[in-house]
Amino acid sequence: MNKLLLLDGNSLTYRAFFALPPMTDASGRNTNAVYGFTMMLLKLMEDEQPTHFAVAFDASKKTFRHDTYADYKGGRQKTPGELREQFPIVREICEAFGIKVLELDQYEADDIIGTLSKNTAFDQVTVVTGDKDLLQLIDDRVTVYLTKRGITDVEAMDAAAFHERYEGLSPLQMIDLKGLMGDKSDNIPGIPGVGEKTALKLLTAYGSVEGLYEHTHELKGKQKEKVEANEREALMSKQLATIYTDVPIDVTMDELTFHPYDAGRVKPLFMSLQFKSLLGKLSLDASSEEAVEVRDVNHIGIDEQDLTEAVLFLEQLRDDYFEEPVIGVAIASKAGVTVGDVSLLDVSTVREWLADEDRATICLDAKQTIIQLKRHGVSLRGYEDLLVAGYLLNLSGGTTLDSIAAHFEYALPEDEAVYGKGAKLHVPDQNVLDQHLGEKAMAILTLFVNVSNELVKNEQTSLYEDLERPLASVLAEMEWAGIHVDVATLKVMEDDLRERLLQLETEIHSLAGEAFNINSPKQLGVILFEKLALPPVKKTKTGYSTAADVLEKLAPLHPIVEHIMHYRELGKLQSTYVEGLQKVIKDDGKIHTRYTQTLTQTGRLSSVNPNLQNIPIRLEEGRRIRKAFTASESDWVLYAVDYSQIELRIMAHMSQDEKMLEAFLHDEDIHTSTAANVFRVAKEEVTSLMRRQAKAVNFGIIYGISDYGLSQNLGISRKEAQTFIDTYFEQFPGVKRFMDAAIERAREHGYVETMLKRRRNIPDIHSRNFNLRGFAERTAINTPIQGTAADIIKKAMIDVDVALRESGLRSKLLLQVHDELIFEGPKAETEALEKIVKQAMEHTITLDVPLRADGSFGETWFDTK
Repeated sequence: MNKLLLLDGNSLTYRAFFALPPMTDASGRNTNAVYGFTMMLLKLMEDEQPTHFAVAFDASKKTFRHDTYADYKGGRQKTPGELREQFPIVREICEAFGIKVLELDQYEADDIIGTLSKNTAFDQVTVVTGDKDLLQLIDDRVTVYLTKRGITDVEAMDAAAFHERYEGLSPLQMIDLKGLMGDKSDNIPGIPGVGEKTALKLLTAYGSVEGLYEHTHELKGKQKEKVEANEREALMSKQLATIYTDVPIDVTMDELTFHPYDAGRVKPLFMSLQFKSLLGKLSLDASSEEAVEVRDVNHIGIDEQDLTEAVLFLEQLRDDYFEEPVIGVAIASKAGVTVGDVSLLDVSTVREWLADEDRATICLDAKQTIIQLKRHGVSLRGYEDLLVAGYLLNLSGGTTLDSIAAHFEYALPEDEAVYGKGAKLHVPDQNVLDQHLGEKAMAILTLFVNVSNELVKNEQTSLYEDLERPLASVLAEMEWAGIHVDVATLKVMEDDLRERLLQLETEIHSLAGEAFNINSPKQLGVILFEKLALPPVKKTKTGYSTAADVLEKLAPLHPIVEHIMHYRELGKLQSTYVEGLQKVIKDDGKIHTRYTQTLTQTGRLSSVNPNLQNIPIRLEEGRRIRKAFTASESDWVLYAVDYSQIELRIMAHMSQDEKMLEAFLHDEDIHTSTAANVFRVAKEEVTSLMRRQAKAVNFGIIYGISDYGLSQNLGISRKEAQTFIDTYFEQFPGVKRFMDAAIERAREHGYVETMLKRRRNIPDIHSRNFNLRGFAERTAINTPIQGTAADIIKKAMIDVDVALRESGLRSKLLLQVHDELIFEGPKAETEALEKIVKQAMEHTITLDVPLRADGSFGETWFDTK
């Protein structure tokens, strides 16, 4: 079967340019559009497997359409020079892959694509573009792929999909639609005042532009006047929107044939553009040179001198490093690579190296490696951590080996090519596995040097060496220890919640006057908005929205809404926590949550499998879940301790606002103090309402709250909220200066930092989009505060760990939940434990105001509060 793949070169290059951040090669050429286009190209070649291939470009700005309408495409912004200079390189990429490049003076790429798509010699034609004009080409043979988000995400539009999207229209009627409504992007006028909705109605009634003008006598009022007055413009607009399918282009089927490309021809071009990360995606035939250098892999043994700076890489087929077996071990140094199975860990030289804290073992993920080694009775003392170090570079798209390699344009071996994907994962042939592990270990060795150099440039070496790196072993010990869970308590809660849900269901059905599926948004929408006639707040493509924000607005209007909200909350508690937690309890009776150290942009840790940081405690039923968490030994207790108002204390320190500093230095209640200042009353005259409002402002200010946000929080008007904010800034001018300075620093540098030099890039700080820019400004204000709080709790965890080890106590740290730490230990150690923990937490960093840590003991986590 012949399959022709046609790419709209101009459209895809434009999209890539604006989707990716600026990139340059060693000579300073801009390459982001070329890189994005090439990514799309490689994906399409793999997914579509075309027999024939062409990329069409616009040859010149002026086309035959300008003879019809001189202002066609008038008003478009000039193509940026940084983009314009990349089009020749994109053509060069296409030619290197053996793809036919087509362009013809006076014609657009659309016309060339339209002409080739109508060539009936091809059984299938796939058109890839970002331009909806090309939808008019769809028929039984022609499918159009429309680009969506990013670069490689596309939506396939064949005849069936088109009819579903544009009900009642045929693809050819897209030109009639443009004739009536025009197209601002191409400066096609259409009929003034006719939008898409009106145009669709007219086409449904009359079929075409011409059909409309045969029936203008049926129109009425202003619509009739507008339509009749703009007949020439409508017909001309249709003509302009029509893709010309008879371009005199001189190309044969043989010239469009796509052969397996010669990677040896593509590789030098990739290297000159510094597209090293794409080299691994090249398909190599037998005659082409290999894209990645094959390095020496052996099973001979390890020289102790080679282990001064070496990588230890342990491979598992799946992600569960608590239970999945290790399928291969690789040790890489400058001297070469040694690859084997887990028996390598029994070599005395290796075990001594790993146990030596003065020799750093470079790991991809130290926390995971520590636990993998523990399972095999091996201790890791000195280590480096590539993922943690790379995380501090604040790479876009998260921190993985792939993202770090892409940042430094390093070609990684392909996991999928070796192991398969999804359910088809398999352990490959031993020789293939050895080669793959060796390549990956060498990649880690090379990339760690690159990351370390960049940390030095960013002045982040201390952040890595003194905070993030030592934290990895603390987290490993916490994960290994786990926390004991009493299943019987969860079972009782499960029964209680099931009964409560049944009661709520009965009450909801009674208020509705009939039984229905409460979990069905469609059925719930009918009950709320049709039967009970509540005002629909918003609609979705599938009907009425019953999202949480919608229900919150409807709650005052009918008692059924509160019941539904409560039903949903209890249902989530039941499924996600009460039932869900029982599924992840290991054989030792404990839950071993995993902490992700390299995810959030603020530096906060996140808990997964399961997430123990997110147990909802707003509801009493949610708080009760903590009753199931107990100490692991008899005569032991839990100890929970958290920082008091840490973010406000950091704000006081960073803003140097006199009144905030004074309040904390005198150990005053900060919310009462704020209320007294804002309402201009004595502290003893502050009411509970005043304090609540002051608290909302105190915490809202940290997040750059607006008058609208504060009005929603406090149930007051926006005007009142703005007055509140203005008065706050009058009383606390240091806070306002800090906020303004934070935004200005972000504008100047493109990023903000915490006290310990953690960075967060703020790319939208100069955005023309008001909403994006506003969010960026709020992020610039919040990140130094929230990020510093995250840094402080991390440092406290390290300090507590050191102090407990030195004390000889048996007590240990089990969990971190944002500003809270949870320990367990013998009852006989409670006094000593409390003293050590409070001392470490309150003195882990020096601020101009004191840090305060408050804690308590209990038989269960619930009892500690």
